[in-house]
Amino acid sequence: MRKRRFRLPLIAAGTLLAPLVAVALPATAAHAAGATATFTKDQDWGTGYGGSYTITNGGTSAVNGWTLEFDLPANNTVSSLWNATYTVASSHVTVKNPSWQPSIPAGGSYNFGFNIAYSGAYVPLANCKLNGTPCGGGGGDTAPPTVPGNLTGTPSGSNGAALSWTASTDNVGVAGYDVLEGTTKRATVTGTSATVTGLSAGAHSFTVVAFDAAGNRSAAAGPVTVTVPTTTDPQPPTAPGTPTVTGTTSSSVSLTWGASTDNVGVVAYDVYNGGTIAATVTGTSATVGGLAADTSYTFTVKARDAAGNASAASGPVTARTQTGGGGGGTMKIGYFTQWSIYSRGYSVKQLETSGSAAKLTTLNYAFANIHPTTKQCFITNKAAGNDSDPNAGDGAGDAWADFGKGWDAGSSVAGTTDTWDQPLAGNFNQLKQLKAKHPNLKIQISIGGWSYSKWFSDAAATDASRKALVSSCIDMYIKGNLPVIDGRGGAGSAAGIFDGIDLDWEWPNSDGHLGNIYKPADKANYTLLAQEFRRQLDALGATTGKHYTLSAFLPADPAKISAGIDVPGLFGAFDFATIQGYDYHGAWETTTNQQSALTLPAGDPSPANQRFSSEIAINAYVSAGAPKSKLTLGIPFYGRGWQGVPRGTTNGLFQTSTGAAPGTYEAGYEDYHKLKDMAASGGYTIYRDPVAGFAYIYNGNVLYTYDDPTEIARKTAWIKAQGLAGAMIWSFDGDTTSGELMTAVDNGLK
Repeated sequence: MRKRRFRLPLIAAGTLLAPLVAVALPATAAHAAGATATFTKDQDWGTGYGGSYTITNGGTSAVNGWTLEFDLPANNTVSSLWNATYTVASSHVTVKNPSWQPSIPAGGSYNFGFNIAYSGAYVPLANCKLNGTPCGGGGGDTAPPTVPGNLTGTPSGSNGAALSWTASTDNVGVAGYDVLEGTTKRATVTGTSATVTGLSAGAHSFTVVAFDAAGNRSAAAGPVTVTVPTTTDPQPPTAPGTPTVTGTTSSSVSLTWGASTDNVGVVAYDVYNGGTIAATVTGTSATVGGLAADTSYTFTVKARDAAGNASAASGPVTARTQTGGGGGGTMKIGYFTQWSIYSRGYSVKQLETSGSAAKLTTLNYAFANIHPTTKQCFITNKAAGNDSDPNAGDGAGDAWADFGKGWDAGSSVAGTTDTWDQPLAGNFNQLKQLKAKHPNLKIQISIGGWSYSKWFSDAAATDASRKALVSSCIDMYIKGNLPVIDGRGGAGSAAGIFDGIDLDWEWPNSDGHLGNIYKPADKANYTLLAQEFRRQLDALGATTGKHYTLSAFLPADPAKISAGIDVPGLFGAFDFATIQGYDYHGAWETTTNQQSALTLPAGDPSPANQRFSSEIAINAYVSAGAPKSKLTLGIPFYGRGWQGVPRGTTNGLFQTSTGAAPGTYEAGYEDYHKLKDMAASGGYTIYRDPVAGFAYIYNGNVLYTYDDPTEIARKTAWIKAQGLAGAMIWSFDGDTTSGELMTAVDNGLK
């Protein structure tokens, strides 16, 4: 079964120019005369980094054609460059405007990006010239950041050091921090903390240096010395005291216990829910969330020391969650797509004006990508390739949509105009404004999706890679430490926006997008990855006093469930999970069928292993041990269609087609509001199967299967009757301007 999380390629949608040619000037060129170029350093993974140049035309006439040159330091090479053409002669790089964008208008700017591979220490690019003159217009940023403050360090695990410091300041903006042991770079981060692993036992001395987008570097903070204990220490901590239950809700249990002792020192406590780690904390209390209502759970606690020795388990304690919460159809989750602001013209403000925001419990922002080299969360500006390309999503991102685009007062949620110098703009700032209006709304960052799941398998493959992925995602989205791109972002700039993380791995140990990596180990590794997210989110929550949610989007195909989903293991870590409720059939098949039926329709001609319905999917999870109170069902705000469909005896259903129906953005795919207009324009008849629970429209040639308010009322009644947690919708941009379908979901789940 195919799963649609279609990311419209930016260049195909005519949107590539939107983040690249803009009239808003970055801070470093706001008053410049003529054309200047500003360098920005993005993610650094130790053997390479991402960077970009923004060319700004501060003059009064257009720049017609441009050439930018720079020199590579020793042991540096250009591994890729996009949005321009380039040549390399020895260490000298020459970049020219692409044929599709020969001109930069007065007051406009253009951005091209690249990846640099290097060995040794990071050294900035040199001798930048634009059309033969210095890129800074004869000046440029030469002021280094201030020294990072309050550098501290403690042992971490059996062979690591956890470092933290207070942020530096800079006249333009701090781009990141290098953690050094002597002259050896151990880590590069955008936030104010880092964990260095793989250290030998003994004393290690660290310093931290801040750098800005122009390559200026601060003086070093520190040194700070961290003593890594010997790994041969065999003495584990004493067992913690038997936990005491200090509180319960319908979805959580709060515990406290007596402290352990250790010859070296206790560094953490693991709280077990049965045989699964449910939380990791440094103190002697924890709240375990994401539990099912009116259910008994048994907890134990183990202590760990800096050498990695684990204690015996504490005595067990059993607690029962309260009734009423988390189930009964109370959850209403919806996806806002990053790219909806382009050709679809759907903004965060429309969530507010349509009334949809007030009807939601959770909003998922789609999607975050995983870097192809570091296997960590990252943000950049790079257009996705054609969706038929197996490498379409590699290194792709849209930081301009996420936090770069300025919104005017008429288009913003708060009715205010973004300024050129504010660190956070784009969709993220609009979500922040939305939360101010709806304080109870939870917002999650969704990682992966159809186009961005390629590297999940590798990122989840080892303990070290899982920890690195989870840490990077939490640092970037939950802590809000965005990279500085085109003058936006920076440490803490997006703090407080995201309340949790949604995992959308499509699919573990099963095929998805062309080129995706998948292997048999994915099933076990997905559980370990989810548990690592749960541990790190809970550890952060122990310091902030907040519960951070963890959810997932999971397949409906029983074969994919069996191949890649460890139901008991995963649901111990999740607060809830959405089961795919659509794309059961589509134009990748030649025979017309339903895409979102509740139960299997009579007469379905599909082979036995290709018969899908919501009932079949939900039953597969429940029979494998998933609590209904953690299951939500996906509802589509779009339809799937075919053309060249004969009427037959079924008014087009279960008939052979000649191919995919015409669609605005993708053949065989159309948004609900357009299907509604098609049905109202005449020529189409609406047909329903009230037993199986689905609808379709047909005009003698074209057939589209979809959900409308009538079918959503039927579907939400089924959700409540089954005792599920609620519904999820994909996606808001398919709804009408009045939020007709979201209103139907809300009314049906009251």
